Amino acid sequence: MTGGAGFVGSHVVDALLARGADVRILDNLHPAAHAGEPDYLDPRAEILLDDVRDSDAVERALDGVDAVAHQAALVGLGTDLLDIADYVDHNATGTAVLLRALARRSFRGRLVLASSMVVYGEGRYACPEHGVVRPPPRARTDLEAGRFEPPCPTCGRPLEPRTVPESAPVDPRNVYAATKLHQEHLCEAWARETGAR
Repeated sequence: MTGGAGFVGSHVVDALLARGADVRILDNLHPAAHAGEPDYLDPRAEILLDDVRDSDAVERALDGVDAVAHQAALVGLGTDLLDIADYVDHNATGTAVLLRALARRSFRGRLVLASSMVVYGEGRYACPEHGVVRPPPRARTDLEAGRFEPPCPTCGRPLEPRTVPESAPVDPRNVYAATKLHQEHLCEAWARETGAR
Protein backbone atom coordinates (compact mmCIF):
# COMPACT_ATOMS: atom_id res chain seq x y z
CA MET A 1 0.00 0.00 0.00
CA THR A 2 1.70 3.15 -1.17
CA GLY A 3 0.55 6.13 0.88
CA GLY A 4 -0.80 3.75 3.48
CA ALA A 5 -0.33 6.22 6.33
CA GLY A 6 -2.62 8.77 4.71
CA PHE A 7 -6.26 9.45 5.50
CA VAL A 8 -7.76 7.11 2.89
CA GLY A 9 -4.82 4.71 2.77
CA SER A 10 -4.83 4.03 6.51
CA HIS A 11 -8.51 3.07 6.38
CA VAL A 12 -7.86 0.72 3.46
CA VAL A 13 -4.98 -0.81 5.45
CA ASP A 14 -7.34 -1.39 8.38
CA ALA A 15 -9.92 -3.04 6.11
CA LEU A 16 -7.29 -5.30 4.52
CA LEU A 17 -5.92 -6.34 7.90
CA ALA A 18 -9.47 -7.09 9.09
CA ARG A 19 -9.81 -9.45 6.11
CA GLY A 20 -6.64 -11.27 7.12
CA ALA A 21 -4.29 -9.78 4.51
CA ASP A 22 -0.61 -9.16 5.18
CA VAL A 23 -0.01 -5.46 4.52
CA ARG A 24 3.17 -3.53 3.81
CA ILE A 25 2.97 0.27 3.75
CA LEU A 26 5.32 2.47 1.72
CA ASP A 27 4.91 6.08 2.80
CA ASN A 28 7.26 9.06 3.00
CA LEU A 29 5.17 10.85 5.67
CA HIS A 30 5.31 14.06 3.66
CA PRO A 31 5.17 17.07 6.01
CA ALA A 32 2.24 18.55 4.06
CA ALA A 33 0.15 15.63 5.34
CA HIS A 34 1.94 14.39 8.46
CA ALA A 35 3.53 16.01 11.51
CA GLY A 36 5.48 12.79 12.14
CA GLU A 37 4.73 9.09 12.28
CA PRO A 38 1.02 8.77 13.01
CA ASP A 39 -0.11 6.86 16.09
CA TYR A 40 -3.22 5.42 14.39
CA LEU A 41 -1.42 2.89 12.18
CA ASP A 42 -2.13 -0.72 13.04
CA PRO A 43 1.11 -2.34 14.25
CA ARG A 44 0.28 -5.50 12.29
CA ALA A 45 1.13 -3.63 9.08
CA GLU A 46 4.78 -3.47 8.08
CA ILE A 47 5.81 0.15 7.54
CA LEU A 48 8.59 1.23 5.18
CA LEU A 49 9.31 4.93 5.60
CA ASP A 50 10.47 5.81 2.12
CA ASP A 51 9.42 7.48 -1.10
CA VAL A 52 7.55 5.97 -4.06
CA ARG A 53 9.79 8.07 -6.32
CA ASP A 54 12.83 6.09 -5.11
CA SER A 55 13.34 3.05 -7.36
CA ASP A 56 15.29 1.10 -4.74
CA ALA A 57 12.62 1.73 -2.08
CA VAL A 58 9.87 0.58 -4.44
CA GLU A 59 11.82 -2.57 -5.31
CA ARG A 60 12.19 -3.38 -1.60
CA ALA A 61 8.52 -2.68 -0.97
CA LEU A 62 7.43 -5.03 -3.77
CA ASP A 63 9.32 -8.09 -2.52
CA GLY A 64 6.79 -10.90 -2.05
CA VAL A 65 3.81 -8.73 -2.95
CA ASP A 66 0.86 -10.10 -4.95
CA ALA A 67 -1.34 -6.95 -5.02
CA VAL A 68 -0.66 -3.21 -4.91
CA ALA A 69 -2.94 -0.40 -3.79
CA HIS A 70 -1.47 2.91 -4.96
CA GLN A 71 -2.59 5.76 -2.71
CA ALA A 72 0.63 7.78 -2.62
CA ALA A 73 0.17 11.31 -3.94
CA LEU A 74 0.81 14.89 -3.03
CA VAL A 75 -2.70 15.89 -2.02
CA GLY A 76 -4.77 19.04 -2.16
CA LEU A 77 -5.37 21.56 -4.86
CA GLY A 78 -2.10 23.44 -4.69
CA THR A 79 -1.90 27.06 -3.74
CA ASP A 80 -0.55 28.43 -7.01
CA LEU A 81 1.45 27.39 -10.04
CA LEU A 82 4.70 27.59 -8.10
CA ASP A 83 4.04 24.05 -6.83
CA ILE A 84 3.27 22.54 -10.26
CA ALA A 85 6.61 20.69 -10.48
CA ASP A 86 6.09 19.19 -7.00
CA TYR A 87 2.69 17.77 -7.95
CA VAL A 88 3.99 16.33 -11.21
CA ASP A 89 7.04 14.89 -9.47
CA HIS A 90 5.17 13.23 -6.61
CA ASN A 91 2.06 12.10 -8.46
CA ALA A 92 3.13 11.36 -12.02
CA THR A 93 6.78 10.43 -11.49
CA GLY A 94 5.96 8.42 -8.37
CA THR A 95 3.38 6.44 -10.33
CA ALA A 96 5.81 5.94 -13.23
CA VAL A 97 8.53 4.63 -10.89
CA LEU A 98 6.05 2.17 -9.36
CA LEU A 99 4.80 0.99 -12.77
CA ARG A 100 8.35 0.54 -14.07
CA ALA A 101 9.18 -1.65 -11.07
CA LEU A 102 6.03 -3.70 -11.63
CA ALA A 103 6.88 -4.13 -15.32
CA ARG A 104 10.43 -5.23 -14.51
CA ARG A 105 9.00 -7.92 -12.25
CA SER A 106 6.41 -9.00 -14.84
CA PHE A 107 3.90 -8.37 -12.05
CA ARG A 108 0.51 -9.91 -12.82
CA GLY A 109 -1.26 -9.25 -9.55
CA ARG A 110 -3.90 -6.62 -9.12
CA LEU A 111 -3.07 -2.90 -9.08
CA VAL A 112 -5.66 -0.56 -7.58
CA LEU A 113 -5.14 3.17 -8.12
CA ALA A 114 -6.86 5.81 -6.02
CA SER A 115 -7.92 8.59 -8.34
CA SER A 116 -10.09 11.58 -7.44
CA MET A 117 -13.45 13.04 -8.35
CA VAL A 118 -11.65 16.25 -9.31
CA VAL A 119 -10.67 14.69 -12.64
CA TYR A 120 -14.30 15.48 -13.62
CA GLY A 121 -14.02 19.20 -12.90
CA GLU A 122 -16.62 20.79 -10.66
CA GLY A 123 -18.73 17.64 -10.59
CA ARG A 124 -22.28 17.12 -11.77
CA TYR A 125 -25.12 19.45 -10.83
CA ALA A 126 -28.73 20.02 -11.80
CA CYS A 127 -30.63 23.29 -12.04
CA PRO A 128 -34.38 23.09 -11.30
CA GLU A 129 -35.00 25.02 -14.54
CA HIS A 130 -32.17 23.92 -16.87
CA GLY A 131 -31.57 20.31 -15.81
CA VAL A 132 -28.05 18.86 -15.64
CA VAL A 133 -25.46 21.59 -16.22
CA ARG A 134 -21.67 21.86 -16.15
CA PRO A 135 -20.77 24.87 -14.03
CA PRO A 136 -17.70 26.89 -14.94
CA PRO A 137 -14.66 26.93 -12.66
CA ARG A 138 -15.36 28.48 -9.27
CA ALA A 139 -14.33 32.11 -8.99
CA ARG A 140 -11.58 32.87 -6.48
CA THR A 141 -13.70 35.70 -5.06
CA ASP A 142 -16.56 33.24 -4.34
CA LEU A 143 -14.19 30.80 -2.64
CA GLU A 144 -12.60 33.56 -0.55
CA ALA A 145 -16.10 34.67 0.50
CA GLY A 146 -17.01 31.12 1.58
CA ARG A 147 -19.35 30.45 -1.37
CA PHE A 148 -18.32 26.93 -2.38
CA GLU A 149 -21.35 25.70 -4.32
CA PRO A 150 -21.41 26.84 -7.96
CA PRO A 151 -24.52 28.56 -9.35
CA CYS A 152 -26.30 27.62 -12.57
CA PRO A 153 -24.22 29.02 -15.45
CA THR A 154 -27.42 30.06 -17.26
CA CYS A 155 -29.67 31.60 -14.59
CA GLY A 156 -27.45 31.86 -11.49
CA ARG A 157 -29.84 29.82 -9.30
CA PRO A 158 -28.51 27.36 -6.71
CA LEU A 159 -27.71 23.91 -8.06
CA GLU A 160 -28.36 20.47 -6.61
CA PRO A 161 -25.41 18.05 -6.56
CA ARG A 162 -25.78 14.82 -8.54
CA THR A 163 -23.77 11.62 -8.70
CA VAL A 164 -20.87 11.82 -11.14
CA PRO A 165 -20.78 8.70 -13.36
CA GLU A 166 -17.43 7.41 -14.59
CA SER A 167 -18.71 8.03 -18.12
CA ALA A 168 -18.71 11.80 -17.44
CA PRO A 169 -16.22 13.77 -19.54
CA VAL A 170 -12.96 14.47 -17.75
CA ASP A 171 -12.26 18.11 -17.04
CA PRO A 172 -9.31 18.52 -14.66
CA ARG A 173 -9.26 22.17 -13.60
CA ASN A 174 -6.16 22.38 -11.43
CA VAL A 175 -2.69 20.88 -11.26
CA TYR A 176 -3.67 18.24 -8.69
CA ALA A 177 -6.57 17.08 -10.86
CA ALA A 178 -4.37 16.95 -13.96
CA THR A 179 -1.80 14.78 -12.18
CA LYS A 180 -4.48 12.43 -10.82
CA LEU A 181 -5.79 11.96 -14.37
CA HIS A 182 -2.21 11.43 -15.56
CA GLN A 183 -1.88 8.64 -12.97
CA GLU A 184 -4.99 6.98 -14.44
CA HIS A 185 -3.58 7.21 -17.97
CA LEU A 186 -0.21 5.81 -16.90
CA CYS A 187 -1.87 2.85 -15.14
CA GLU A 188 -4.10 2.17 -18.14
CA ALA A 189 -1.06 2.17 -20.43
CA TRP A 190 0.80 -0.18 -18.05
CA ALA A 191 -2.17 -2.58 -17.95
CA ARG A 192 -2.51 -2.59 -21.78
CA GLU A 193 1.18 -3.16 -22.32
CA THR A 194 1.59 -5.89 -19.70
CA GLY A 195 -1.81 -7.59 -19.76
CA ALA A 196 -2.12 -7.02 -15.99
CA ARG A 197 -5.17 -5.70 -14.15
